[in-house]
Amino acid sequence: MTFQAFTRARRLSKALNQIRENGSLDGAVFESGYESHSGFRTAFGRMFGDTPGNHRSRQGVCLSWFRSPLGPLVAGATSEGVCLLEFTDRPMLETELATVRRLFGAAVVPGSNEHLDKLRVELAGYFSGSLRAFSVPLVYPGTVFQRRVWDRLLAIPYGETRSYEQLAVALGEARAARAVGRANGMNRLAILIPCHRVVNKNGELGGYGGGLRRKQYLLDLERSRMTGPASSGLSRARGEGPTNGA
Repeated sequence: MTFQAFTRARRLSKALNQIRENGSLDGAVFESGYESHSGFRTAFGRMFGDTPGNHRSRQGVCLSWFRSPLGPLVAGATSEGVCLLEFTDRPMLETELATVRRLFGAAVVPGSNEHLDKLRVELAGYFSGSLRAFSVPLVYPGTVFQRRVWDRLLAIPYGETRSYEQLAVALGEARAARAVGRANGMNRLAILIPCHRVVNKNGELGGYGGGLRRKQYLLDLERSRMTGPASSGLSRARGEGPTNGA
């Protein structure tokens, strides 16, 4: 996305929020920098695939960029919670964005909401070592099996690891270690759903979408803070959504 396209998308995202909050269409048009209703409707239709009026009750996915000690992160959230957190250089990012669009039936546009604001604060606390458990709401639709795996990942304590085989046994699917690994790799909420806490049976790191250097950093960060003070907040997560694969 060019800088011009980014700024246009951000203006349209703000206009959409204004319309949803029962603001006037005239106000949304002119405050977003357009000189005519026709120009605004054309740009809006290209971005969201429909008219402004039809989007008053339709949810969208806001997309923000965060800094971190491991490089920039991109995060997405609906009105219900965070649905995406990924390193910007991950090869799977484009596929994940397309999956988010499909699963939520919504445009993904630059912007922010209360969940992303909270995530920004909690990520800063996590990387500083003062927070061990995230409380920002999560939304992660997927197949029944994928959600079972992701729920099990959320149950791995801070500072600990599990093998793919141990996760499979915990799920009552002792022979499904490879399927667990595939579901682990399809996780769209890096760090929040801690797939970095899964290692090979022999204790080696195994794979990680963000790269092994980052995986080692996250594990070292958590282990180094095990004896220090930390937040006692509990993650709240929602797995509602379509049951088609992510």
